[in-house]
Amino acid sequence: MKVIFEHQSHPAGLGFLVKEYVQTYFTSSFHFHDLYELIWIKKSYGKLYAGKNIMNFQEGDVYLFGPGFGHCFYNEKTFIEQGEKAHAVAIFFKADFLGEGFFENAAYVRVRDMLDKSSFGLHIQHTPTPIHDLFTTLTKQNGMDELITFLKLLNEVSRLPQMDVKVLNETLSVMKLTNKDSARLEPVLKYVIENFRDELDSKTAATLIHLNEAAFCRYFKRRMEQTFSQFVNNVRIIHATNLLLTEEWDVLRICYESGFKNLSYFNRQFREITNQSPKEYRKAFRGANEALVMDNQTD
Repeated sequence: MKVIFEHQSHPAGLGFLVKEYVQTYFTSSFHFHDLYELIWIKKSYGKLYAGKNIMNFQEGDVYLFGPGFGHCFYNEKTFIEQGEKAHAVAIFFKADFLGEGFFENAAYVRVRDMLDKSSFGLHIQHTPTPIHDLFTTLTKQNGMDELITFLKLLNEVSRLPQMDVKVLNETLSVMKLTNKDSARLEPVLKYVIENFRDELDSKTAATLIHLNEAAFCRYFKRRMEQTFSQFVNNVRIIHATNLLLTEEWDVLRICYESGFKNLSYFNRQFREITNQSPKEYRKAFRGANEALVMDNQTD
């Protein structure tokens, strides 16, 4: 996919920058910075491509990406069709915005460890409201007040329980590489994420990057370390996991809403990717004793 380097700098020359985005949908291509990025999704949902992984993102999520970590937020068509605005607040900052080696001090070890882990991408889960309030406050401040609030925000995020901080990649992101070849896969990624509920085929995907089908399949597998059909199924299953936790639909409907046409194949792919059946996944995350709307078919 296309990998873009985005330069961010504060007009006053400070080592951090607060930006608020209110858009019809998020428009950035797959990109990376030479800065850290701490971002709060105030309003929006869709798919996040982070490093080598793809996952759901939703309203209230907070993420921390280290320098060089490739990422991109894609809104789903259903969000855009609702007519709502995508809204996010992001803070970009240098490792030494408080001076060389500031976070090496033992008193700030929690922040330093968090910044180290952000090289792999971090999802701050179950973020408490006070953290969201600090993001909002930052958009209304400048100067010393802005700096103090930002330090409070870093401190509060670093103090969250370890179970609430999910590492997004097991290894450093390889997507930060600026290989010219990577630009070719951007249209394919958008094609899948925007149309995963419909019939997708490698022949159509191949035409988007001007390759024949056989050459495209070889190229895609070499570059993405998975086949095109595996990538499509992964996007669909990720979408299904979100529906299982947010909707009271039966598994059959979720199967169809996620782009699958066959329940048995959906169940098989779901277990292969998550190591659980759809029912097991729902129970594990929502509680085995909760009253759930389930289908009557065997997984």
